[in-house]
Amino acid sequence: MTNVLKIAVGSIVVGLVVLALKLLAWWLTGSVALLSDALESTVNVATAIAALIAIRVAARPADAGHPYGHHKAEFFSAVLEGVMIILAALLIMREAWLGFRNPPELDTPFTGMAINALAGVMNALWCRVLILRGGKLKSPALVADGRHLLTDVITSAAVLLGVALAVVTGWTVLDPLLAGLVGLNILWSGWKLTASSLSGLMDEAVSDETLDLIRAVISDRATGAIEAHDLRTRHAGRVTFIDFHLVVNGQTTVDEAHGICDRIEQSLHAKLPEAQITIHVEPEHMAKHSGVLVL
Repeated sequence: MTNVLKIAVGSIVVGLVVLALKLLAWWLTGSVALLSDALESTVNVATAIAALIAIRVAARPADAGHPYGHHKAEFFSAVLEGVMIILAALLIMREAWLGFRNPPELDTPFTGMAINALAGVMNALWCRVLILRGGKLKSPALVADGRHLLTDVITSAAVLLGVALAVVTGWTVLDPLLAGLVGLNILWSGWKLTASSLSGLMDEAVSDETLDLIRAVISDRATGAIEAHDLRTRHAGRVTFIDFHLVVNGQTTVDEAHGICDRIEQSLHAKLPEAQITIHVEPEHMAKHSGVLVL
């Protein structure tokens, strides 16, 4: 089992434990705000399962039907997660409206808050693991799951503060009011996650920082060539696709041109291990005098 899959399985286990704790906190208190927090955790579990499936599909090698691999499967998972976050937000806002019309009396609030706080701490620790490890492993599904958990952590903290204020002041209407604000925050988070994931499905280019790195490697390692132009990039999960035209002197032999290409590819792979690189070699009269000038 790969590191990515192990983390994905861990997300399901952590999600189930946190969900159980939050449901217990809601059952003890009857708080609409704590119920909204628990509803979001049900989405955490569902999306963790979706992420696991997507990661397993993305890890499949290329085949005749998918010659470029299955890497985009993780983007589909991230989009699904965004949609489910939005659905959870709408459910939370519905519960908030019902609670606002008939504010509930809170039972054993401090016990419930303590249990909910424990769940929040677990989420915070796992959120850090997902974002840091997911970024290092270039897994959009894990990073998306981590960002979702981050909103859950912020939500839990806000919920605990709101419930505490409701108990101290006796204003029970604060409980459903806070749940509604939580729903709006989650709705915005889900929209941002969906939009960013869709950009990956649309073959979005790599970041400016990564593009500058690619240009620098080509310029440094393409000794013997004249220029590189029509550089194109896109990313799909952990894989970065790079293709460009490399202009060489008309007297350069095939063997020499191949050696230049090998040198560039090796250096790019050292910086971007999962990169898939395509280089089209052209004679000097095809030069455009733009892009990466080697000489």
